[in-house]
Amino acid sequence: MADGQALDEVVRFTSDLIRIDTTNRGAGDCRERPAAEYAAEQLAGAGLEPTLLERTEGRTNVVARVEGTDPSAGALLVHGHLDVVPAQAADWSVHPFSGEVVDGVVWGRGAVDMKNMDAMILAIVRSWAREGIRPRRDVVVAFTADEEDSARDGSGFLADEHAGHFEGCTEGVSESGAFTFHDGSGRQIYPVAAGERGTGWLRLTARGRAGHGSKVNKENAVTRLSAAITRIGEYEWPLRPTPTVRAALAALAELYGLESDLDDVDALLKKLGPAAKLVESTVRNSANPTMLDAGYKVNVIPGEAVAHVDGRYLPDSEDEFRETLDRLTGPDVEWEFYHREVALQAPLDSPTYAKMCAALQEFAPEGHIVPYCMSGGTDAKQFSRLGITGYGFTPLRLPEGYDYQAMFHGVDERVPVEALHFGVRVLDRFLRTA
Repeated sequence: MADGQALDEVVRFTSDLIRIDTTNRGAGDCRERPAAEYAAEQLAGAGLEPTLLERTEGRTNVVARVEGTDPSAGALLVHGHLDVVPAQAADWSVHPFSGEVVDGVVWGRGAVDMKNMDAMILAIVRSWAREGIRPRRDVVVAFTADEEDSARDGSGFLADEHAGHFEGCTEGVSESGAFTFHDGSGRQIYPVAAGERGTGWLRLTARGRAGHGSKVNKENAVTRLSAAITRIGEYEWPLRPTPTVRAALAALAELYGLESDLDDVDALLKKLGPAAKLVESTVRNSANPTMLDAGYKVNVIPGEAVAHVDGRYLPDSEDEFRETLDRLTGPDVEWEFYHREVALQAPLDSPTYAKMCAALQEFAPEGHIVPYCMSGGTDAKQFSRLGITGYGFTPLRLPEGYDYQAMFHGVDERVPVEALHFGVRVLDRFLRTA
């Protein structure tokens, strides 16, 4: 099991990484290199030979390999991203890049998404070096850039240009799984991610006739765009539960002693109470308008108006997603993918999934483990191009009242020290035996 030094280091590494501002504002506005150099230094301290890789100067990725004891076993990829979304310091109780530890809690942007996991990985491989431990499988460690935007400078670049570093990798683990979900009635649920919806970020463009704001204009680009955005925002997508989502619903229904009626998913969700949050965003596709850009003066009707939409689609649903967008946008608005990535689904009957569950059960015997599908996306999408099956497994034992999902991209992002200690123990147990 991970030693006491590993427990101290995971907290220190989390704080140190938070203090390195790797804000990703999109459109290339980010610099991960200082964090990448920090991670590489810790890996080198464990006797590994990390490689730093860049597509764009300053957008740095780190890859290293820990040799296993069974050369016939497929390698396991363990990855975490180094970039974070922006944070406005005025909105926070503690400065978002302080990495301050207050009353047993580490504060700052990236505490959950996902410098905590980066720190766990570093603490574990250093613990292995001190103890002379080798995992059963080769473990490839990757710290990536640009996950919070297009991943073009991160996992996409690694998968397309540096596949050799991932030779032999058959499966991977990363963020957003194995955390404590409290249902309000005393139950502790640990969802392990075995799938994620596809990413379809859209750019909508409406064109019309520019003119004076006081004149009649039946070809107003703003009006055309607004109508399309309203149709998209109000559309009720049909239910499309995937095998992973069906398994999650069945497991939750069994936990609550409910009939698992998958022919009426909405009715079942209502009966699940707070636990419905684990699946309600993944039973159907979605498209949420998020940005609008039109005009330059109040008395001028612009000839063009632009909007962006965050679209997500389930496995085997992309064609339906496209056809629906064609219909909702109508003849006066064009749309295109600003960024597109595949939906994923991982098997629940694999030895790797079983070992994740076993590691969790060992350290959280009171927990109820269920599979789930992530509503958003991770770097597992890009690594899937290499034939790597991805799971979400970042173990955290969290206290009641701690809203894990709200920490992602939220104000006052933070993680308890005890959660980090739990994560190191569980992840170490899993990685040694996987």
